[in-house]
Amino acid sequence: MSIVLTPFARRRLFPAQGRGNTIQDCTPDGFERRINEEAPLQVLPGYAPFCRLHVHRNWTSTRCLTVPVTDANRHLLRSAYEARSRDELPVLVRWFEGVEPPVAEYLVVILYSRDQLEKEGQPIDGDWGVVGCLYTMEPEEIPMAPITMMRNALGVEEGGSGVPLDRGAYRRAVEFWENNANWRP
Repeated sequence: MSIVLTPFARRRLFPAQGRGNTIQDCTPDGFERRINEEAPLQVLPGYAPFCRLHVHRNWTSTRCLTVPVTDANRHLLRSAYEARSRDELPVLVRWFEGVEPPVAEYLVVILYSRDQLEKEGQPIDGDWGVVGCLYTMEPEEIPMAPITMMRNALGVEEGGSGVPLDRGAYRRAVEFWENNANWRP
């Protein structure tokens, strides 16, 4: 089985202007090589048959992706309308500024099958393509953001995957994201 970084994941996980909330101490090629050579600790099912998650122990200084919202840090939350790419419509996002989460224990690599990526207009030269990565303290998935679930349900033409909305998963995601937020340096 071969795994490759998709251009989408490469831009988001390894931006040209490095940021503290992306993967640290590793090049894109080094990351790709490592996840191909090292067996994952666990393989988790994704939200659809074409998606799976490979859990690896964090070998970098990458910090956790999310921070719990508390009364002590709520005033550090910010929000704006942003798009992940020029082709997508902006959506409302929120994040912390001025917090420093702990170094993550795990990297949870999100993979899509070659067939799904081709369907989405992103053909790859591999069996599986990395579309994202979660940085966590536990060897498990962070719930997908509700807006990502909605975008997926809208279809490929809107930057999604075409997977219908799962109302139960959506409610669980809302519960998580009401109490947690991403952060930015």
